[in-house]
Amino acid sequence: IMMKRNILAVVIPALLVAGAANAAEVYNKDGNKLDLTGKVTAKHYFSDDSKNDGDKTYARLGFKGETQISSELTGYGRFEYEFSARNAEADGGKSDKTRYAFAGLKFADYGSFDYGRNLGIAYDALAWTDVLPEWGGDQSNSDNFLTGRSTGVATYRNKNFFGLVDGWNFAVQYQGKNSKDTLNNRSNANGSDIDTQNGDGWGISSSYESDIGLGIVGSYAAVNRTDEQNALASGRGKKAEAWATGLKYDANNVYLAATYGEYRNVSYIGKTVNGVTTDFADKTKIFEAVAQYNFDFGLTPSLAYVSGKAKDDANDKNAYITKYVSLGATYAFNKNMSVYTEYDINLIKSDNAYGLNDDDKVAVGLTYQF
Repeated sequence: IMMKRNILAVVIPALLVAGAANAAEVYNKDGNKLDLTGKVTAKHYFSDDSKNDGDKTYARLGFKGETQISSELTGYGRFEYEFSARNAEADGGKSDKTRYAFAGLKFADYGSFDYGRNLGIAYDALAWTDVLPEWGGDQSNSDNFLTGRSTGVATYRNKNFFGLVDGWNFAVQYQGKNSKDTLNNRSNANGSDIDTQNGDGWGISSSYESDIGLGIVGSYAAVNRTDEQNALASGRGKKAEAWATGLKYDANNVYLAATYGEYRNVSYIGKTVNGVTTDFADKTKIFEAVAQYNFDFGLTPSLAYVSGKAKDDANDKNAYITKYVSLGATYAFNKNMSVYTEYDINLIKSDNAYGLNDDDKVAVGLTYQF
């Protein structure tokens, strides 16, 4: 417990990594372009919680490509893979994962359509506050219900409303059924990944960003749940639904953003307290707020509040599953090299209803990216 207050004085002087996207152009000729993307982050976590303590070093490698098919039609694709460096060589890359893999077509001002592994559309509103140096966006779970990176999604996106209204964007997405995700090992008694499977679903989002830095966004997704998920003791419902809305100001080196959203039958808890298990929460209320300032010499301090309060009707529980204040900073030496830290002050009570860990955590990292 002493660590919860003392570690701040130790690690806050360290600085936090920038998330700026960079790319190395490999080929650009005759309407064909290929960019190589990658990063290596040497990272360490500090916490009394063993799950958030120790080496977390990883590397990512990918590419983005496009080809000009005609004056109005462009083809494109993206792939990105993450390699974990924290496991022994004999483990065979258990933590490695495909982050993105999709291909599509862009039809001038009529929008783009792609299919593959991509961001779920419900994440569109959460993305504006998921900008912390290390954590944030805790309820943007991947692989189901369109709140994070998802498999088998077909996405249509339109920017500037067919070229008629600058700053107004909208999107529609469909997700196919995924009954088992072999990338995860969180399983129930039958060996199925209960927290990553989903039925057919769809979602929609829309945003408007003005030329003075103000923006507003909203997103909604509804995804069928599987029979196995509905057979659980808690969090039952034919559909998982997620909606969120957000506001931001991004100008004059200042970034301010806030997000509010609600989930139904989406948040997986999977904890047993006094013999009572909560699987999926019936309802989750999400609120996140972040403030950052980018100094001209490369330093970006970050202050944020992140919370998620989950309700389990079957077991009469209503408590926070995420609640912390984030203090962080980023220092970018240049566009390729940066150093970072983030200290999260956990505000969850030690005797919380879901038996969740109440320890603070710290991340310190050094990133090279291109």
